[in-house]
Amino acid sequence: MLCGMFGYQCIATDGKARLGRLQTPHGEVETPVFMPVGTAGSVKGVTPDQLRAAGARMILGNTYHLMLRPGAETVARLGGLHRVMAWDGPLLTDSGGYQVFSLAHMRKLSAEGVTFQSHLDGSAVELTPALAVGVQRLLGADVIMQLDECPPGQSGRDAAAAAVERSARWARLCRDAWQKRCQEPFSAEPCHSAQGAYQALFGIQQGGVHADLRAESAAALVELDLPGYAVGGVSVGEGHEALCDVLDATDGQLPPSHPRYLMGVGEPRDIVAAVLRGIDMFDCVLPTRNGRNAQAFTWQGRLRLRNARHAEDAAPLDETCDCYCCRNYSRGVLRHLFMAKEMLGPTLVTIHNLHFFSTFMIAIRAAIAAGTLKASASAWLGAIYEGGDDDEAEPGDKDQITSAK
Repeated sequence: MLCGMFGYQCIATDGKARLGRLQTPHGEVETPVFMPVGTAGSVKGVTPDQLRAAGARMILGNTYHLMLRPGAETVARLGGLHRVMAWDGPLLTDSGGYQVFSLAHMRKLSAEGVTFQSHLDGSAVELTPALAVGVQRLLGADVIMQLDECPPGQSGRDAAAAAVERSARWARLCRDAWQKRCQEPFSAEPCHSAQGAYQALFGIQQGGVHADLRAESAAALVELDLPGYAVGGVSVGEGHEALCDVLDATDGQLPPSHPRYLMGVGEPRDIVAAVLRGIDMFDCVLPTRNGRNAQAFTWQGRLRLRNARHAEDAAPLDETCDCYCCRNYSRGVLRHLFMAKEMLGPTLVTIHNLHFFSTFMIAIRAAIAAGTLKASASAWLGAIYEGGDDDEAEPGDKDQITSAK
């Protein structure tokens, strides 16, 4: 079903975990893959060269923020989001659906779409399924997302059911707009963005923590025969155990021939739990946001660099890491840079965190190939959540790994 410009191939499995390749117009990506987030046209604090050197292979842009500033038409006139970001690798854009959730106090929902109050100037902004597809077409990403409604993690059943119904309707309208722009169904001639690259539309499953609603949402999406599918609404406060419960059924709900994307998830224990349950793609602001706030991810736990214990520590963040930061700077120097409010500090720790997440995914892929993911992950997470600066694993973390079906 997948055309020559976009496709997914499963190379090996370890239980439900999948080692694969995602083919896009801007290159091939090994999966499972973690995508750093470039909300407003840049991954905060680092240059594209630093991003590549850290191991990033696919990144994400934010439709809502880019349509407000500088505007999708402006991005297109500047050569598209790849040119704007100086990024020649694969690129995914979300649809703005998460802002339907996060800006709930400034929105009005209808069957046709959503009206926001801009957080920039208070003006009314309308976002419909067709407009979400049109904006993403102008941005020119390789993978684009349907407009969906993401209810809070603790929403009641009625709210979750309404979000499933609305998201399913919007998915069909997005599919229709996507195919109209292509002029032919996905299985025929490929659609081209403003910059001439094929764009693959992914649907987004909703349903909160309700298993039957999740199944209903997945069935409605699969009926549309889209190039890929995402699991949404499981990084909005529902917790790790609920995430695992939702994902336990995913492998049977979404076709194995297509890529699966868990939106907004970046906690290492959550990534491992999701990979063990058949997920291929992840994105999160965690490595960059935490890096800007003096928190470093290491294989021995998280480090909070403002802690006084690091003031005269000559060791690198991680003795096993070969990133630019660890090769050149000590914990003591990094703490100084943060305490002095030097811009270099956040950049260096962001570089390190991005490198950590890249090597974490490399290790996951290698373990899948070797058939040892469950055992390897248990050892990794034991060290990551029991070490570092006062970091403790939440109860049940290890149990969630071993209980993956």
